[in-house]
Amino acid sequence: MGTVVAQERPTHEIHAAMLYNFIKYVQWPNESEPGEFVVGVIGDENVFNTLKQWYDGKPKGTKKYVIKNLHSADEAGNCQVVYIGKSKNRDFDNIKTSVTGKSVLTITDGSGMGQKGSCINFKVIDGKLKFELNQTSVGSSNLKVSSQLSSMAILI
Repeated sequence: MGTVVAQERPTHEIHAAMLYNFIKYVQWPNESEPGEFVVGVIGDENVFNTLKQWYDGKPKGTKKYVIKNLHSADEAGNCQVVYIGKSKNRDFDNIKTSVTGKSVLTITDGSGMGQKGSCINFKVIDGKLKFELNQTSVGSSNLKVSSQLSSMAILI
């Protein structure tokens, strides 16, 4: 008899699923207005493809999910959520400038990105995927995070 090895999901699928769950626990100022709910991804084709396949066109309340592959920091300001992959961490300051004063949830995957001002940053601790929540960045983006999400996060 062969042995069955439980396979863990690829990291990009876990990030995509967590990103979708984060959205459920965050409130945007214009949430009840109809239109598009744009999730932009820069610097990670796998996360983009997974989000596109799983959520593009699906309803989010009165809105509809639109998943976009971003090519520059300037495009980030037109999104409600921006996921910045590790390969684009060096562009974070430009992206942050592009979204300043707008209700954009920034989600990153990189050491120190939470301290740099990302709203949510993935972090591996003792082999487990956790996330940091920068309360100042969330507040200045005019977003409200539920206490359920805050209680699961590493608060900074």
